[in-house]
Order: sequence, then C-alpha cells, then structure tokens
Amino acid sequence: MTSEIGPTFRRCHSGSSALSGVRAETRAALEAMCRPRRLCAGQTVIHEGETSDYVGCVLSGILRLQKTLADGRQHIVGLLVEGDMFGRVFDAASDFSVEAATDVEFCAFPRGRFETLLSHAPDLDRALLLNILNELDRARDWMVLLSNRKISSRLAGFLVLLCSRFASIDRLFELRPDGLEIRVPISRTDLAHLLGTRTESISRAFHWLEDKGDIEILDPDRVLVRDVAALASRTGDDETDEIASLKAVLASRRTSG
Repeated sequence: MTSEIGPTFRRCHSGSSALSGVRAETRAALEAMCRPRRLCAGQTVIHEGETSDYVGCVLSGILRLQKTLADGRQHIVGLLVEGDMFGRVFDAASDFSVEAATDVEFCAFPRGRFETLLSHAPDLDRALLLNILNELDRARDWMVLLSNRKISSRLAGFLVLLCSRFASIDRLFELRPDGLEIRVPISRTDLAHLLGTRTESISRAFHWLEDKGDIEILDPDRVLVRDVAALASRTGDDETDEIASLKAVLASRRTSG
C-alpha cells in the first residue's frame, strides 16, 4: 500500500482537484497522511448520521450524496466526481449518506490530522472553501434543473450540466465531427432519483430528445449531443459562457472535419 501512496496522491492534487493549488509543504503533509481506498458500486462510504473519521478526495468514479426522506424514500441530492472533496471537518454527523454510484477510488485523510493541518495551512483552508463553494454552485444548478416541470427539460438540463460543470472530467466526453459523445456516469435508476422521477420517465425523455434531433442514443449510458443549442434551449438557458464555448468548439470541429 505504501508504494502507491505517492502516485495516488499526485492524482489527488492535479488538474481540477480541489487540492491542486496547495503549497508544496502542505502537499507533502497531505501525502504523508494519504490512504488510498477503493470501493465497488453500491458500497457506502459514509452513512447518514455517521461522524466520519476521515476526509476524502475523489480520484476516479462517481459518489452520490443520498438523503433518506421522512417517508423512507431515498433521494439523490448531488454527485461528487474526481477532484471533489467530502467529509465534514470541525463538525458533527453527516446529514446524508455518501455512496459509490460507480466503482470509486479516493484518497482518505485521517480527520484529526487533517484538521490539525487545516488550522495552520491557509492554502488548505482556501482549497476547502473553494470546494464548498463549488458544491453550492452545483446545488443551485440542481435546484434550477428540478424547477422544470417537464422531465425532458430536466434531462436536457442534466446533460447540459455534464457539458459545462463536469467538462474537465476525463472519460466522460469525446468530441466527434458529428457532435459531442457523452458517457452518462450514473445508472438510469440513479438519474431518476436525482431528477425526481421514475426510471420509465427518464427512458421516455431520452427518446423524446432523440426524436427532436437534439441527441442520438448510442447505448443506455452513451448519447451523442447533435445540437447543443437546441438541448440548452429545452432548459431555457442557452446563453451561458459554457454553452457558447461548447457551441464554438463543436462548430470548429465540424468545419475542420
């Protein structure tokens, strides 16, 4: 296990990771306490109501944040992808469970040692704050997405969010001459829970968007976005900088092709 800590931790502070901007000395301290962990899809990382003994940073895979409602139903309230951090510091039990939506690898930092480092490392404090702000931005996105009455609009919004908020995640996208191929990173059951509907409704929404020419269904977990402007218009949000940039990239790819 010790031999893989170095390479594993380097992935933890590279690219879009919340820890990518920490100083060298903070990085060395984090590497010394990093413990790589792997879980299979469906396993629980942190149970709702549990006080976790570590803070984590996702290296690969998708974690879902899940809340049990008063009537016993479970609702997915968010997703964590590579580079995201999880686990509460200087606080009590978690208000939701953290579960593996796919096979997941993450770096675990013992909570006590992490809190000690956090108290005298302002760069780590800043990184943690930025991670929290990023989570809040996504939460607002989910709220706007769920405000759409049509399930097809919610699904379109989810695909647009993948194209914008998660654009830096490797293996989710492939730019093609005829559009943007997206690998939907969670099951349709999880997607239904996330969008507040049933699996059957999600399937109908996929086919409705395909009938309209916005997407092409390649596999149950792969779609080709043929018209990003039309897809964005289903959500009422087609003028954001992210969508404009994506439209420009697709247009350039078609021209060069």
